[in-house]
Amino acid sequence: MTATVHPKRTGLRDGAIEVPDTPAGLIQTTGVGADETTSHRWFRILAAVTRISLGWIFLWAFLDKAFALGHGTGVDAETGATDYFGPAAWIHGGSPTEGFLTFGTKGPLADFYTGLAGNAIVDWLFMLALLGVGLALILGIGMRIAAVSGTALLVMMFTAVLPPDNNLFMDDHLIYALVLGMLVLAGAGRTLGFGRQWERLPLVREHSFLK
Repeated sequence: MTATVHPKRTGLRDGAIEVPDTPAGLIQTTGVGADETTSHRWFRILAAVTRISLGWIFLWAFLDKAFALGHGTGVDAETGATDYFGPAAWIHGGSPTEGFLTFGTKGPLADFYTGLAGNAIVDWLFMLALLGVGLALILGIGMRIAAVSGTALLVMMFTAVLPPDNNLFMDDHLIYALVLGMLVLAGAGRTLGFGRQWERLPLVREHSFLK
């Protein structure tokens, strides 16, 4: 037996489909689908490219310090020559933090950071943070942890040199930290990345902080 819907009683014309009332809170806008506007699509792509670019900044810093590739690590201060894969490389016993923490810090926290220079535990934490945040951003996975870890690292680097050289209080470290938060809120890992697949994993679905 089928029920007949009378247009006069429902206010619908012949052939129309009645949609039941849906609480507004149950409607989610994903930004992907038939109704996606051109601006939304380009925003997703721009956010993804920004995510990958920022991830490369972290990853390249790790690679340079690990292997002395000549972009700040392994360069002779007097001659400007680069000793690739030389003793300054982390893999050959060089400290990725000693130079900056010894000579580059200033301000009220300078003594604190100078005391950490060359500490093996600090070196490991610093390098793992660069590698982990860089890979997470490039792959689009673990964005929340990457954002928190990256922000903590960036804020520490900001407080190691106070005040900033080119501004009263703002510098690129704080800007990068703000961008990290924006990328998480934008769901940037789901475009040009593995964010969607990552979020479907049972462990990630059970623990939302892993998204």
